[in-house]
Amino acid sequence: MNDPRPPYLRIVADIERRIADGELRPGDPIPTTRAIMREWGVAMATATKALATLKQAGAIESAPRVGAVVAPRRLPSRSAGGLERDRIVRAAMEIADADGLAALSMRAVATKLGVATMTLYRQLEAKAELTQLLADAAFAEISYPEPPPGWRSHLRVAAQLQWAAYQRHPWLPRLVSITRPVTLPGLLAYGLWTLRALDGLDLDPGTRMHIYATMVNYVRGTAVNIESEVGAELDTGMTSRQWSAARLSVDGPLIAQVVEPGTELDLESLFAFGLERLLDGLTMVITPRQVRR
Repeated sequence: MNDPRPPYLRIVADIERRIADGELRPGDPIPTTRAIMREWGVAMATATKALATLKQAGAIESAPRVGAVVAPRRLPSRSAGGLERDRIVRAAMEIADADGLAALSMRAVATKLGVATMTLYRQLEAKAELTQLLADAAFAEISYPEPPPGWRSHLRVAAQLQWAAYQRHPWLPRLVSITRPVTLPGLLAYGLWTLRALDGLDLDPGTRMHIYATMVNYVRGTAVNIESEVGAELDTGMTSRQWSAARLSVDGPLIAQVVEPGTELDLESLFAFGLERLLDGLTMVITPRQVRR
């Protein structure tokens, strides 16, 4: 590759990339001078200059009895260059909305903002922290209505609000974890609003959390299909209903063995049907046993 940059800057750029991509995390040792000499085939003076440049930029620091390590990163309300957190997250969201999570990287966000990559990853735990902030920002967009009366109606609205967030951002389901939730403001606000549906129902804490997690996981699990459906619609130029209708002339006899041809099934109907069945099942847990008899 014909790279016009001096060798020491090529080394700096490669190590910066490793830090940005999370290959090297805060506290991890940086290749020594001799390791750099072997890996890049450069003289000791070049390797020393590369490490000095990284240290001057704040990417690495010296640790007693260890040597050079990746420096800790923080994301204050503003970066040294006056770059606001909200602006960073908004740029990342625009990239993910347009091209999916695969296109999201620290370098892509920096390019969109017109700043050096180091400006971002010097203050972020690489891409992992950025995606957490991204998920939180997506949930923070939710506008919560006054809860309707009754736990079932309340949970139904909560599920619909979550579903709508996934429709706005098809990449979002992949960032939501049930077993390792992130307690950031936007995500926490959704959890608190939803759990209010179960107040006063004499449920133990474990049951409350299992009900909440089951509902969230159902919506998330169904919504995982939104991203692929959006891609399929772009590729074919047809909605799922239009695609199914077009396939009738070819697959009609096979379809007839399973279901009446023309029977419609799309993500919206699947979500709505499954949600009501889930709520039916939760009735067996929430409604007092004596009322069910």
